Amino acid sequence: MLNKMGNLGALFDRKNGHPLANPRELQQIVSELPRDNAFKSLDEIGGWLESLAVAEGFPADRLFIAASQLEDAALAHLRRLSREYLHTVRLSKAEERRLWAINAGFWRQLAEVYEKALAGLLAGGPTPEALRHQLPGLCARLIAALRAQLKWEQFHYGPTPPTLWARLGAALLRAEECGVATRLSNLGGLTGNTSPLAEYRKAMVFHAASMDSLLPLEIELAERFIAHYLMAFDFPQQGEHDCVYWVDLALAQPPLRLARMPAEATPTLRFFRPGRAHREMAELLQLLERGSDVPADIMLGGQYPAKTLIPVLRHLAAYLAPIPPQRRHDRHRVKHRMSVMSGLVNAYVVFSGDFGGRPAGLQIESWVVENVSRGGFGAYVNSIPGEWLKVGALLALQPEGGENWVLGCVRRYHRESEDEARVGIETLARAVVAVELKPKMISSYAAVGGIPALLLEENNAPGELRVVLPPYTFDPREALELVRNDRRNLLEPLLVIEQTNDYELARYRVLPG
Repeated sequence: MLNKMGNLGALFDRKNGHPLANPRELQQIVSELPRDNAFKSLDEIGGWLESLAVAEGFPADRLFIAASQLEDAALAHLRRLSREYLHTVRLSKAEERRLWAINAGFWRQLAEVYEKALAGLLAGGPTPEALRHQLPGLCARLIAALRAQLKWEQFHYGPTPPTLWARLGAALLRAEECGVATRLSNLGGLTGNTSPLAEYRKAMVFHAASMDSLLPLEIELAERFIAHYLMAFDFPQQGEHDCVYWVDLALAQPPLRLARMPAEATPTLRFFRPGRAHREMAELLQLLERGSDVPADIMLGGQYPAKTLIPVLRHLAAYLAPIPPQRRHDRHRVKHRMSVMSGLVNAYVVFSGDFGGRPAGLQIESWVVENVSRGGFGAYVNSIPGEWLKVGALLALQPEGGENWVLGCVRRYHRESEDEARVGIETLARAVVAVELKPKMISSYAAVGGIPALLLEENNAPGELRVVLPPYTFDPREALELVRNDRRNLLEPLLVIEQTNDYELARYRVLPG
């Protein structure tokens, strides 16, 4: 993070001292941070953290105190900007990047200062005072800061640097060597009491939950569910037959599925299995599906409707199961290009008539399909488009050289770099018809505009149709009128299958008009 405070570290040498090393000046600096301007306050805090990272001769215990007080002062502002990032429906790409950079940059700077403080406290052997009062909180805060980096990288769908896992593992190993890995301390804010080991385990389960098919808000909620159920997961000391994941604290790699035991049993290996957490998450999912409220002891950072929480719990119950999901269809490697257009409006134009391949005047992307299966495609994107590429994006796709268009949806998204990504696309339908629908009560008024919709004409239950609609269109109390080939039908609403910011997919029963 570049800010006006960025050169503070150059102003303080061993002779003059750093103002944050003085308890009174530290208190005054923290108290004078802007309270009503999150951007300005975080900018100043970022400058002070940068100065701490380069300051020489700073006592390690005072370094930890200064960094932790700056963290505590930043938390309310970070929560506010996080809410803006997660809940604003249509953030511009520039604003999304700005909010992401502020949050991700803060946790990166903070972790670097905590690592510097930890190295200082361990140099020459930690004192009894450090073991009792500083190391437990320092290690927990350091791992929590690295874990926050992991989450913000996931909001951008990677790539997560392998070195991040090496740093997480090193921090936990230092805590274990000092005998403080399970020592509880309070991290301030809403986190409450936690330990270095608990913070590492949250990161381990978070990665195992395969978040690349969730939206950022769903990722945030998944992290909170994991924290709530953390004690219900099992973390055996040795690898056992029913363990699902493993990680080596000494390696720069994330947790991996335990297809077979690691070749060498080392003291840095760690394992985990779902334990009773899977059953408890499945039970909560059933409660929500029956219309019950979320228990008061589950802290999600706000009130959310069941339709927001149910997909998250379904995902966690699947991927943190004793047997995680396997691919439903075999993949076949291919290499060919595919034309791609995004959004319901473009898809409506495509499926409205025969364009002989490529509709004129519409923005068409060209992606490389790397594998196909009965359920969809895996594609490589060498130039990430603007704001629309995300989990849940509706796509119209056409193989190179073909004339048929296919309707699909982005289910997985992983960035390889700033410009390159790999996406998993589910095929929604190959037989699609664009139509205009009218609510039954107003269908007799010709002046009333129709609702643009896509009829998916395959894989439907008898007497039903799946229909793609603009967002916030489905009404369980309102039938829609369909006129095709001079034939009138009523579409009786059944249920919404999927909702995104771009479209709704719903089931309707087809009745005579």
